[in-house]
Amino acid sequence: MMTETVLQVDHVSKVIGKKTILHDVSLSVERGEIFGLLGPNGSGKTTLIRTVVGLIKETEGTITVNGFPLKEQFTSAMKSIGAIIENPEFYDYLTGYQNLKHFANMHEGITSERLDEVIALVKLENSIHAKVKTYSLGMRQRLGVAQAILHKPALLLLDEPTNGLDPAGMREFRTYLQTLCREEGISILIASHLLKEVEALCDRVGIIQDGELKAIQDLSPNRQDQGMYVEFEVSDAQKAADLLSQEFEVTMRSHSIDVAIVKEQIPAVNRKLVDSDILVYRITPVYETLEDSFMSVTEGEHHA
Repeated sequence: MMTETVLQVDHVSKVIGKKTILHDVSLSVERGEIFGLLGPNGSGKTTLIRTVVGLIKETEGTITVNGFPLKEQFTSAMKSIGAIIENPEFYDYLTGYQNLKHFANMHEGITSERLDEVIALVKLENSIHAKVKTYSLGMRQRLGVAQAILHKPALLLLDEPTNGLDPAGMREFRTYLQTLCREEGISILIASHLLKEVEALCDRVGIIQDGELKAIQDLSPNRQDQGMYVEFEVSDAQKAADLLSQEFEVTMRSHSIDVAIVKEQIPAVNRKLVDSDILVYRITPVYETLEDSFMSVTEGEHHA
């Protein structure tokens, strides 16, 4: 299946004085994908977001947005981006609709129908004519997203968008973002330090620490088609490990073995064990969780 790259970051570094803020960061975001940047405060997430949106100039590397190189075709690249950096700002004395209308007037071609469309997408129909000063934090965030996507950008950038939201507000906001990807075909790059929130929302996640992208993990539902470990609970773990270790990466436990294989290889491995008079009691796919990846990266840094 062909994919379309909406954001391409190639070997981007940012140096301020003698301090390296970003070091050789490369990643891509595909059409309709939610890509998370996960890392502690001060890891470089916000700097990368600000660099992509043109608020910070990269020292080295290239950034391409929707096919437009940021350096050479800045205006076209920016037209392809919607962004909420920190908290969205509004005129509190105006209604939600008046705020959106005011923003729409700064862009060409945004119709009343488009206004109604984005209001419906973020489910603000019942409160859009109330003054923004009466809005909850969650409603303000949704209004911010509506404002950011009015001009139909290809890429939406969000920096810590769920800060201050309660668990119900986080879940609600997550649902709106997933709907956006599905119905608008928009791509989202989201920076957050909240591991569970990123895991629940994103298709892929890049773990960033000390300005370096340490790992990228696929969280999409089809990841079972890729490499994984499969635990085989067997009658003789030593014999099973000896049998398979010439062909596969095998980790032996007391009553089971973990084998690095893809899904399609499971029947053949099972057959090989049974043919060698090894009883197989249970077969369990084992995926590395985002928390596993994050802890291995961050603990590795602390112990280095």
